[in-house]
Amino acid sequence: MMKLAGLLAIYVALLLALSACGPSTSSTQTPRPGDTSRATAGPTAASPTPRIGTTPAATLLPSPGPMTKVSVALDWFPWSNHSGLFIADKRGYFAEEGLQVEINTPADPSTVLQTVASGRDDFGINYQTGVLLAREEGVPVVSIMGLVQHPLNSVMALKSSGIAQPRDLAGKKVGWPGIPDNEALLDTMLKNQGKSLKDVELVNVGFDLVTALIGEQVDAIVGAYWVHEAISATNQGYELNIMRMEDYGVPDFYELVLVTSEEKIAGKPDLVQRFVRAVMRGYQDAIADPRGAVAVLKQARPEVDLSIENPGVDLLAPLWVSDNKVFGWQEESRWVNFAGWMQENRLLTKALDVKAAFNNSFVAKTLKAPDQPY
Repeated sequence: MMKLAGLLAIYVALLLALSACGPSTSSTQTPRPGDTSRATAGPTAASPTPRIGTTPAATLLPSPGPMTKVSVALDWFPWSNHSGLFIADKRGYFAEEGLQVEINTPADPSTVLQTVASGRDDFGINYQTGVLLAREEGVPVVSIMGLVQHPLNSVMALKSSGIAQPRDLAGKKVGWPGIPDNEALLDTMLKNQGKSLKDVELVNVGFDLVTALIGEQVDAIVGAYWVHEAISATNQGYELNIMRMEDYGVPDFYELVLVTSEEKIAGKPDLVQRFVRAVMRGYQDAIADPRGAVAVLKQARPEVDLSIENPGVDLLAPLWVSDNKVFGWQEESRWVNFAGWMQENRLLTKALDVKAAFNNSFVAKTLKAPDQPY
């Protein structure tokens, strides 16, 4: 849930985003470069679907020569889903590409799309929902990799409650964080079993979802990650029933994606390509050894809670790999179908070129490179 908190402010912040989308003033000598000098036009999004294995990359030595400083903004504080980035940094994959990467945790995660669009950050992690909302408002961000291939957001209830399916929520209190798309997601799940939001009482508990659930302030919650908050509850002695959204009528969607700006893709495609290539190496290592990946994360960020992240990454790692076994790949149908669902639920209100919201070309080009371990 804490990773989803940024979406709440996005619904307000995007209205002001266009004023922030000016050109970057940074360079390779500054701590937060935009690297926006013009080059030839970038690659297009249309690429054939590849098939690869998950062979881990070998440890690389940093390459000599000047390094280009690059910044990537996380969606929240560091957790297991970020481990591939830290591996790419620790094992020299970024350095091999001539990149000095700053992995930063923003003070306000709701600003990630704005800082990327404006060039303050070169890359960022956000949500498929957020990207579509941003583009509707004219914020020029593009998803270049699908990091988590399926939803993590879910509905949870204590096992002792007997609530195991959405239909069991009728007449119950459901805690939610006040994020608008959570309301639509829950309604879809309920309608899948002949119920609707009219059959439940929504209680805005903010981001204290697990506390509200185990304290029995509510009967169930929506907005919590089943690979994180559910483990936190279990560690406190509470077993949960988890209802995954895609099992109850919600179109499958990418929970988290890696984004950059249209300007970066057009002006510095080589920079984007090098970054994607290193990130893919890092996550291939993480897929091959999930707990080893968390160990690297822990070394870089000692505050990481291994009692949550170790069991969590066991659940998360399979979601890093797409149906065709390619890390980062995005399916056009999933973008189109989810955008259609958002329009049906009035989360999107304008005509939108959904195909322009994502770009597979950098992943595809990495797969075709003969010197890459894929």
